[in-house]
Amino acid sequence: MSDLNSTLTNMKKKYREIFKKSVDAIQSRIDELKPTKLNAEIFDNFAKDSIGYQWQQAVLDMFENDISHEIYRKWQEIISYRNNFECKGCATCCNLACSEFSPEELKQKADNGDKFAKQFTQIFIPYKNSNEPKKIYPEYLKLLSENVEGDVYFYHCPKLTECKRCSDYENRPDICKHFPDNPLDILPESCGFYNWRKEVEPVAMMLHAMVEIIDYYKEKIKEQM
Repeated sequence: MSDLNSTLTNMKKKYREIFKKSVDAIQSRIDELKPTKLNAEIFDNFAKDSIGYQWQQAVLDMFENDISHEIYRKWQEIISYRNNFECKGCATCCNLACSEFSPEELKQKADNGDKFAKQFTQIFIPYKNSNEPKKIYPEYLKLLSENVEGDVYFYHCPKLTECKRCSDYENRPDICKHFPDNPLDILPESCGFYNWRKEVEPVAMMLHAMVEIIDYYKEKIKEQM
């Protein structure tokens, strides 16, 4: 449990540091677009077609057509790099598939056309009670309960054999083939993708921070336009 707590604490500390650096980097790029004689801030209210208004438009354009493209390209590189690693068969993801949505909510989302929810409900089934998943990885469940707001629901795959192998491997859905698709997920060291996550974590954190910051800027700027 101490190792898991240490991992989470280090992640939070790294993210705060990276977030601050990302704020400075984005603000620097905004300042580069600022008209020389304009004595104002990006969140100020400007008359339409004024140089301040045009500055805000230029910043929004930079977010949409420059930085966002950079983020997407870099994220695709991270996901592609995942192919250099492979599953070791620890079966944690098969035994402890988790979701913020209850079985009823997932079924509703699947019925409404959500592709992920449809695949998930076709392969995973919920545990009968909360004690069942606790027997598999109690430290991980305790960590989630202490640090995640709201409920987390756990599911398992009925096609997993006693030898921790998939009995229908060739027909496994995309959510299994592409797991893990988020390099910021907490993975056990037994997972074959643990080192992938560890290597790309700093860049993934930076990209996540930039998305959060850009969304904040976009919302605040549009409020003034």
